[in-house]
Amino acid sequence: MIQIAGQTYSFSDPVVLVALVGIGALALILILLFLGLRAANRSAQMAEPLAQQLAHLGQHVQQLGQGQEQLRGGLQHVSETQANAQVQMIQTVEARLGAVQQHMNDRLADNALRAQRAMTEMQERMKESLHGSSKQTATSLTQLQERLKMIDKAQDNITKLSGDVLSLQDILSNKQTRGAFGEIQLNDIVSKALPADSYSLQHTLTNGKRADCLIHLPNPPGPIVIDSKFPLEPYEALRNAETQGQLQEAARMMKTALRAHIKAISEKYIIDGETADGALMFLPSEAVYAELHANFSDIVREGFAARVWIVSPTTCMATLNTMRAILKDARMREQAGAIRKELGMLHKDVERLGDRVANLDRHFGQAAKDISEIKISADKAGRRAQRLDNFDFEELAPDDPSNVVPLSKPDH
Repeated sequence: MIQIAGQTYSFSDPVVLVALVGIGALALILILLFLGLRAANRSAQMAEPLAQQLAHLGQHVQQLGQGQEQLRGGLQHVSETQANAQVQMIQTVEARLGAVQQHMNDRLADNALRAQRAMTEMQERMKESLHGSSKQTATSLTQLQERLKMIDKAQDNITKLSGDVLSLQDILSNKQTRGAFGEIQLNDIVSKALPADSYSLQHTLTNGKRADCLIHLPNPPGPIVIDSKFPLEPYEALRNAETQGQLQEAARMMKTALRAHIKAISEKYIIDGETADGALMFLPSEAVYAELHANFSDIVREGFAARVWIVSPTTCMATLNTMRAILKDARMREQAGAIRKELGMLHKDVERLGDRVANLDRHFGQAAKDISEIKISADKAGRRAQRLDNFDFEELAPDDPSNVVPLSKPDH
């Protein structure tokens, strides 16, 4: 800030800046004039360029003054433009605020109308939903009654099934009916696994003992017996044992029954020269078979030693499938002679076919030769016809002049 003649001027005021620039320019002019005078004294030759520079400098000073006036006018124009822009901005903002307020009022009214419509629609949907729920409730009650009827019917079936289970227990409680049950199951498995002519049911051996099933295997190993056994009482005692003493007694009964079955099968159904060197004991229960292999492995080893192999329905089916493969192989060996005979005849037929093919090939070769010669003759005949057509008689047979017919000369 500076004070001149009682007035305060700021250095940021454009007028002050222009004035300072003018003063600086004047000071620069004075300095240059002083330097010019000194230079004129030193060298007269440089006076003229210096005068020109002073003239240019004067023009620049004049232009600077004009620029100052233009700057002052531009600043005034800028201030006026800024004031007008502020007025226009205020008017625009007021107009936009009015438009926004009007738009907000319209939106609020529209939202209120939509809310009223939505409330009305919701009430309608609630009425329809309540009506539909009542219908669905009635339908569900009807279905529930039907399901209760089905449950009553299933309960009747369960009661009937329990009676059937009791009947099955009655059947299994009798040794004779239990044996028949095992035999029926064995018959079903054997009939599904083997051809009908490869086994016999209730077959009587030479020692008078009747086997449940005899598989007619070729030698070796020879016919093998399958006998059905069902130690149900010891197994049930083993399952129902509650104390350690009862468990030991049931295990003893189980071992005794199985040893007796193994001994009976070994003595009755293994006959030298008539049956195979072993037999199968069929247990019609997978549970008894699993219990045997889980807790009575010594009995299984005793069966191996006595050449009695214990099988369940599952393992019996696998064993019978193996026997089926053996039977198939044996029957193929029985037919080996017929197969060799047929192969010999087939070989002769193939040789005869080869001879006939060779003859046919010779015929084809002769026919091809004949066709080639016919083609050559046709080519020769064609060439001769062409020569005759062109009157080339001298070229018909150059190697045989006697074939050329001489032309007679006319009499003069």
